[in-house]
Amino acid sequence: MIKKVTAPLTKEQLKDLHSGDDVLITGVIYTARDAAHKRLCELLAEGKELPFDVKDSIIYYVGPTPAKEGQAIGSAGPTTSYRMDAYSPAMIAAGQTGMIGKGKRGPEVIEAMKQHGAVYFGAIGGAGAYLSRCIKKAEVVCYEDLGSEAVRRLEVVDFPAFVIIDSEGNNLYETGRKAYLDSVK
Repeated sequence: MIKKVTAPLTKEQLKDLHSGDDVLITGVIYTARDAAHKRLCELLAEGKELPFDVKDSIIYYVGPTPAKEGQAIGSAGPTTSYRMDAYSPAMIAAGQTGMIGKGKRGPEVIEAMKQHGAVYFGAIGGAGAYLSRCIKKAEVVCYEDLGSEAVRRLEVVDFPAFVIIDSEGNNLYETGRKAYLDSVK
């Protein structure tokens, strides 16, 4: 069964999301990669306000290609999430509730997710052109000098993802591997 998720993603909504769930995300999400995360976390460390409201936000780890005429955005596939591991605990502590990317997350990120309430969604790498069709509007919020890695506000409709790690720390990369190994014994 596919679950519908509305962004912003509240902590109440997190309770219904479990590792392994298929989801379709609709609403407002933001983009940021490591250079933008570094700047955002520097602002947090200085006690300054962020250029967008991180509370209940989902951040998509993507550096999209330029939009073709008639499109909101170019190809928008996920980037490897561990690049944001140094910054994610601070962002989660500041109120971020969701992350979209690909690949494993470190133990500090998972602990922050459990402590503050957040989920990690996986998107399919290599499917950037398909995923961009779910993005109906894109506008730069800040850090335009970073080019494709500027922070963007995206309006998405039925953006497909999977819950990789839920707010209790259940991890599909671990449970899925175990289920597979158990099935081939």
